[in-house]
Amino acid sequence: MTTLTRLGLRTLSQFAGSPKLDQLKLRKPTEKVLYHGTKTGFRVVVAASRAFKAVKSLGGAERLPKRGGGDLFDLTPSEDQAMIVDAIRAFAMEQLRPAASKCDADYAAPAELLAQCAELGVASMSIPEQLDGVGTERAAVTNALIAEALAEGDMGLAFACLAPAAVSNAISLWGTAQQQSAYLPAFAGEKPPAAALCVMEPQALFDPFSLSTKARLVNGQYVINGLKSMVPLASTAELFIIAADIEGHGPGLLIVESSTPGLSLDEDLSMGLRPAGCARLKLQDVAVPATALLGEGKADVYAECIQLSRLGWCALAVGCAKAVMDYMIPYVNEREAFGEPISHRQSVAFAISNMAIEIDGMRLLTWRAATLADSDQPFAEAVAIARRLCADKGMQIGSDGVQLLGGHGFVKEHPAERWYRDLRAVAVMEGGVLL
Repeated sequence: MTTLTRLGLRTLSQFAGSPKLDQLKLRKPTEKVLYHGTKTGFRVVVAASRAFKAVKSLGGAERLPKRGGGDLFDLTPSEDQAMIVDAIRAFAMEQLRPAASKCDADYAAPAELLAQCAELGVASMSIPEQLDGVGTERAAVTNALIAEALAEGDMGLAFACLAPAAVSNAISLWGTAQQQSAYLPAFAGEKPPAAALCVMEPQALFDPFSLSTKARLVNGQYVINGLKSMVPLASTAELFIIAADIEGHGPGLLIVESSTPGLSLDEDLSMGLRPAGCARLKLQDVAVPATALLGEGKADVYAECIQLSRLGWCALAVGCAKAVMDYMIPYVNEREAFGEPISHRQSVAFAISNMAIEIDGMRLLTWRAATLADSDQPFAEAVAIARRLCADKGMQIGSDGVQLLGGHGFVKEHPAERWYRDLRAVAVMEGGVLL
């Protein structure tokens, strides 16, 4: 039995046996991030970081092998992938979808909901078996399928659920033996830490390769100064990976624990992705050891990080766009005007058919880029093409969903306005997720 099969069976059994399913409609959020009201200045980070320390002695960094098959990819998910995705999609539709509206209004996701997602093993998919994970080979395609399935429930909550996986995936891909041994076992455990990959900065036309956040090497430590925006799970995160312009290296990634002095948060109200509890993270003379540098500061590592992150946003766009289409089909068939369903109007029927065509194109381009990443082939061009299509057509599908609802599309009675707001993030977001 393959590791993916074991994971799929474990996921299904955990999901089906959870007594909390019966209480779904009775569950109340147990934790909120307060984002309403006027605030001035920065507030201190209150999330207490667990004691991360090496628990295993590794001879060298563990790397998942690339998958075979070159640049060919199967249009049908494998049996293992289908089993995992079925469980994730059931979780998304049964739990994320009903909670989405309230989480959007609260600007936060309940801790209990995030814990249930963590139980499905999302953060351990790319962690090698030697470090208690379930990974046996590169899993960008599988991670893309998971991201799409979660986003069908709600894109903002999917962003929150995938934030810790972005950090565990990054450390699996580029971490040293010491970094992997210190951090990855926690992500493979029963209570993986909240964590965030912080790339975005609050400036117009942000370029992830021209960072305002700076890191200087002083007496064997990197001293970081800067401001990050749209940081998911910011108030509860125990671990951050910070994108910074590193003196002598250029753009790179640094691991920062939340207990490190010099970190503070401020609100970062946004149009969409509100359930992820995003905030701005200020770094003021934050000192971390030189060993916190991820990927040895290599330029190709940072570039690959940006590409895999953009690919994650493509997968989220596919899932959210599919949610729009699936919601609109029964609506236009049931809604009547002038004595017949509005789906009998060509303009409406064409809009729905265009959604289906574009979603298939978005999905196939995303899978193609993920397959190239899994097989360790150049995939930057494939990601750029996928992102361009997903950003453009995803936003169009979101807009069409609002338009097809007419006046109802403007109010919160239907989820289309929320999906439209979320889909607009695909073109501008950097970091946060990583396949």
